[in-house]
Amino acid sequence: MGKRRKQRKEESVSSLTKKQKKHLKEFGEQHPFYDQVSSVDERTQVVELPDSSEEESHSESEAESDAENPNVYQQLLATLKHVSDDDDDDDEEEDDDLEGVEDDGGTRQDENEHLASNEESDDSKDEQESDEEDDDAQEEDETREAERRGEDEDPTEPGDPAQQDIEEFTDHKDESKFSLETNFLEEDAKGQKPETTEPSSVNPEDPFKKHIDRELEEADITQITSNPKATSSVKWPSLGQLVFSSSFKKVHLLKSEKETDLAKLYLHEPLASTWPIANRSVVPGQRERNKFSPIQRELFTVMNSYRDLYYPSRMVNAQGEEIRRVYCLHALNHVLKANSQVLNNNSKKKDPKIGLDDEDDLRDQGLTRPKVLIVLPFRESALRVVQLLITLLEGSGEKIEVSNKKRFKKEFGSDPGDRPPNLKRPEDYEAIFAGNIDDHFRIGVSVLQKSMRLYSPFYSSDIIIASPLGLRTIIGSEGEKKRDFDFLSSIEILVLDQTDIYLMQNWEHVLHLMSHLNLQPSDSHGVDFSRVRMWSLSNWAKYYRQTLLFSAVQDPQINSIFNKHCCNYSGQVAVRNVPATGSICHVMVQLPHVFQRLEADSVLSVIDARFNFFTDKILPQYRDAIMSHTLIYIPSYFDYVRLRNYFKKEELNFTHICEYTDKSGISRARQHFLKGERQFLLVTERFHFYKRYMLKGIRNLIFYELPTYPHFYSEVCNMMTAWNKGEEATWTCTVLYSKYDAQRLAAVVGAKRTAQMLQSKKNVHLFVTGENN
Repeated sequence: MGKRRKQRKEESVSSLTKKQKKHLKEFGEQHPFYDQVSSVDERTQVVELPDSSEEESHSESEAESDAENPNVYQQLLATLKHVSDDDDDDDEEEDDDLEGVEDDGGTRQDENEHLASNEESDDSKDEQESDEEDDDAQEEDETREAERRGEDEDPTEPGDPAQQDIEEFTDHKDESKFSLETNFLEEDAKGQKPETTEPSSVNPEDPFKKHIDRELEEADITQITSNPKATSSVKWPSLGQLVFSSSFKKVHLLKSEKETDLAKLYLHEPLASTWPIANRSVVPGQRERNKFSPIQRELFTVMNSYRDLYYPSRMVNAQGEEIRRVYCLHALNHVLKANSQVLNNNSKKKDPKIGLDDEDDLRDQGLTRPKVLIVLPFRESALRVVQLLITLLEGSGEKIEVSNKKRFKKEFGSDPGDRPPNLKRPEDYEAIFAGNIDDHFRIGVSVLQKSMRLYSPFYSSDIIIASPLGLRTIIGSEGEKKRDFDFLSSIEILVLDQTDIYLMQNWEHVLHLMSHLNLQPSDSHGVDFSRVRMWSLSNWAKYYRQTLLFSAVQDPQINSIFNKHCCNYSGQVAVRNVPATGSICHVMVQLPHVFQRLEADSVLSVIDARFNFFTDKILPQYRDAIMSHTLIYIPSYFDYVRLRNYFKKEELNFTHICEYTDKSGISRARQHFLKGERQFLLVTERFHFYKRYMLKGIRNLIFYELPTYPHFYSEVCNMMTAWNKGEEATWTCTVLYSKYDAQRLAAVVGAKRTAQMLQSKKNVHLFVTGENN
C-alpha cells in the first residue's frame, strides 16, 4: 500500500504545471483555483469533544505522531525536487521547446473566442487522438486565461495576506507631493523655494506653445473633417521618401534640420544636458556637435513640429533602440513643459502683486491630467522606456527620487535563467522576445523635475505606459459596470511602438483603444474648469493630439489607423519607401515560385474570392497522392478555421497546427507530416511568429496569402532544405495574391516586379534563388 500511495503522489506532482509546482514549493499547498472538487457528497461526522485532561493526553500523542508522520504536502515536496529536475531535462531535450514563449499564444485567445469554441466542437468528431489533443489544448488555454485575467495569484511577497492583482496596485501616498494643483503652493507655504522655474516654452517660437496655444475655429474643424487631404513629397537623407499631408489647402513642408545646438531645439531643463549622456551608447564617442544619430535628428525634427508621424521601417535591432530614445525625449520634453506652465501659473494666481490681464492666460490644462500615452507590446519594452525616462531626468548628475522603483523592476524585469540557453532562433526573434514578454500591463507615471512616481493613479499621472490588452481590460465594453476611459480624454501625444506585433496579438484591442481616445469624460474628476483650455472644453482634443506610429512593416490595417484615426490639425508625415528588392532574394533553395492572381471586386469580397479560388483552382491540383507533403501557410486565423472545417468536410488526409496547439499536439502533427501519414499540414502565421519551429518534410508549399512579415516568406521556403537531397526537381511553391496585396507583394518580389505583375493580370512563374539575385 505504501508503494502505491507514493506512486500516486508522484504522479499527482508530475501532472502539475511549472507555475503550480512553484506555488506548491513556496507555500506548501496548491492554489485553491486548481483544487479538484469531488462530485461525491461528503458525510458529516459528529465527534464528541473529550475532557480537558483527555485533551492534553491526546495532544501529546498527536504531537508525537505528527513528528513521526509528515503531512501530505511535506511528502509531496519531498518528491517535487526529483520531478522538477526531470521536467527541466525534458524541456531542454529538444531545440523546439520554447519555455516562457509558449504562453504568448494563449494570451491571444480572447480574439477568436467564438471561433475557438467552434474549433473545439468540430474536433470532437475526429479520432480519439485528436480529441485528447484538443482537450489538452483547451485545458491549457483555460489555465493561461485564468492567469492572464488575474484569477491565479502572483503575490508580491510570500505570505502576503492581501494577495491583490499587481496590475491594480497604485501608489496613493505621494498624492500631495505630485499634485500639480497644490505642489507649488504647499512648498511656498513652508518657505521653501519652488521646484520649478520659468519654462523655455514662454518663447513664442517654441513649437509646444505654437501648437497648444492655437485656437481653432468652427471653419477650421469643418475643413479638417470634410476636405480631402492635400499631399506633397520630399526626400530626406536618412528617412527617405516622406509624404506630407494636410487637411488645409496648403501643405507646409519641413526641411531636414542639421541643428546641433540643443538650446535651439527648445529642450526643457534638464534635457539639454542629460540627452547627450543618455544617448551616448547610440552615438558612441560623440563630439560636441553629434548629439543625435542621422535618423534620430530627422525623426525629432518631425516630432518637434507636432505633426503625426508614421514610420513603417522600424527594425528590432539597434535602430529600434534609437527610435525609442528619441520618442522618449520628445514625450518627456512635452510633459516637463506642460507641468512647468501649470506650476508657474499657480504662482501667478497666488501672488497678488502679479496682475493678470486676462483670466484665459491661466488656461493650461486638459480635462484630465494624463498627457502622454505610450502603447507597447511587452513588459520588457515598458521597462526600457521607464529606464530611459529616469536617465533623461538625472543624466550623470544628482540622482532623482523614483518611488516604487524596486517593485517596478521586480514586476517588469526578467530572470535570465527563465529561458533555456540551448534555443537557436533568428536574430529578430531573439530581439522581440528578449526579457519579460507578458503582454498584460498598465502603469501610470507622474513626473516633476527632480522626482518621479511609478504606479501613480491614472488621474494623477502624466504618462501612461500600457499594452493594448492592459488598456482593453480597464476600458471594458459597452454594458459593463466596471469600465473607465475618462483618463484618455486629454491625451496630447500618443505613441504606438512596434505596432506590427499587435497584429500578432489582437488587433481589435488597438481599434477599441482608438475609438475611446479624446472623448468627453463622464465625470469632472475634480478639475478646475477655469484652468481648462477652451479647445478641450469644445471636445476638439483629437485635433490637437499628435500620434507617433512605428512599425516594422506596411500593412493595410496599420495604414487605416493612421488615415482614419489621426486628424491632427498640424498635418501628417508618412515615410513611404518602396522596396527595391524583396525577401524572395533570400530564398536559398532552387525552387519555382508560381504566383496565382485572383480577382476580387472589393477589399471585403477578397476573403470569399480567395477561398473559392483556392478550393476550385488550387486544391484539386494537390489532391493526387503524388503531391504529398504539402504545407499550407495561412496568415489569418479566421481563414485557418474556415479551411480546416472544409478539409474535414471533404475528408482530406490532413493535420493542423495553430498558436493554440499544445506541445504534444504539435509533435504529433509534425511526425505525421514528416512520415507522410498526413498529406496536408495547415499552419497559421502566428504559430510561426511565436515558435519558429523547423517544419521538416515539405515538398510542396502553398501561401494561402502573402505573409505579414516579408522575411517569413524566405524562412518558410528555406525549411525545404531539411528534406532529403535529390528531390529538388519535384518541389513547388504556389502563392495566391490579388491587387489589394500590393504592399505585401512588393515586400516579397520588389516594387518593379509588383508593378509588372499587377499590370499584366496574369499568373507569374519565377525561378529565383539567393545565388542569381
